[in-house]
Amino acid sequence: MKKFALSLAFIALIFTSCSSDDTEETVKTPVTGEITGDLTVSKTYAFGNYTLKGFAKVASGVTITFEAGSTITADPSNGEDAFVILNGGKLIAVGTATEPIVFTATTKTAGSWGGIIMYGDAPIVNSATAAAPQTATSEDGLVLPYGGSNAAHNGGTLKFVRVEYAGQVITQNNKEQNGFSFYSVGSGTILENLVSYKGNDDGFEFYGGTVSLKNAISYGNSDDAFDWQDGWRGQESTNWYAYQEGAANYGMEIEAKGVNNAFFPKVTNITLKRAAGTVTEAQTEIQLDAIQFKAEGNGDYSNILIDGYKNQTTPTTKNGGVLQIRDITTYNNQVVGGKIKLTNVTINNSDNIFISGATTFTVTAASFSPAANWGVTTTATGASLTAGNWSTVNGASLIK
Repeated sequence: MKKFALSLAFIALIFTSCSSDDTEETVKTPVTGEITGDLTVSKTYAFGNYTLKGFAKVASGVTITFEAGSTITADPSNGEDAFVILNGGKLIAVGTATEPIVFTATTKTAGSWGGIIMYGDAPIVNSATAAAPQTATSEDGLVLPYGGSNAAHNGGTLKFVRVEYAGQVITQNNKEQNGFSFYSVGSGTILENLVSYKGNDDGFEFYGGTVSLKNAISYGNSDDAFDWQDGWRGQESTNWYAYQEGAANYGMEIEAKGVNNAFFPKVTNITLKRAAGTVTEAQTEIQLDAIQFKAEGNGDYSNILIDGYKNQTTPTTKNGGVLQIRDITTYNNQVVGGKIKLTNVTINNSDNIFISGATTFTVTAASFSPAANWGVTTTATGASLTAGNWSTVNGASLIK
């Protein structure tokens, strides 16, 4: 009886092994569809290829989900496009390193569409005299209010998402969009492993809020790689990688709308690289810095690797620098006042360390108070990112 039972078990094992070996891997077939207009009902978009037409707006109380590997393609031939998450709405776009979710454009040209725009009601500051909570009006052409008192606002989860060819500029300095635009987005929102690729404005821009950004690549964007205003105060941001080429402004542009805040953002593990021959986007300004502080911008930054911010000789002569302090108020209140901290900074292939934005002050290492707020080393490693399909375009890795 025991022998018979053992024989049955052995036969079952053989058939199980054969069945496992003969099983073919399931190949998913992408669906197709169109996304447009006001999205007023929660929906999951299955793995597929979708055409984005116009401003698709996720309404308050609605959750829109995209499955991993999906591609959403803007078609600018039909007018202005963007994917907008209104305050109270949520976007769940969770890709993987091998199957990212990609938002792109048919034209493959910078500035073809408006990118991802998210609204919340987390705190902002744009006035030194107005009482909290403060609000402002968006500069994306939608002219929507943002700001509030909900620091934990949750606009959803974005992981392994790449935005390509965004940064639509309709009216310079008035109606502009970026790769990712975060208007008073709160700390309940998860932003991880995001790529902004070859846009015509900023890669990532924060308009106040408390959200943090982890594992981010800003590659080939025409304005700033990372930019913020309105007192953005994310505390857990890490692993930021910027590569600037062609025409570009700052690696990081930091401002706080002229308000001397008691709070500040914190970012660790930063790499800012500028390709040889890269010129400034706006030739009328000194915009060749890895990092620029202005209008009371401040913050705590550490483990920073900076490479390639050299002097520009053509089409006009400009100084290249690691750090520019734009105005005397920022110099006095934030640098001397001890609210700008940059530690473990390694500088390669850059002509100047400091640039003063006015003749009324001179930035030096001795300007920082306490002295430990500025620290140059040779050991900074910068951003630590894992390569994969999420960070690869046309077969080329974006992590250089």
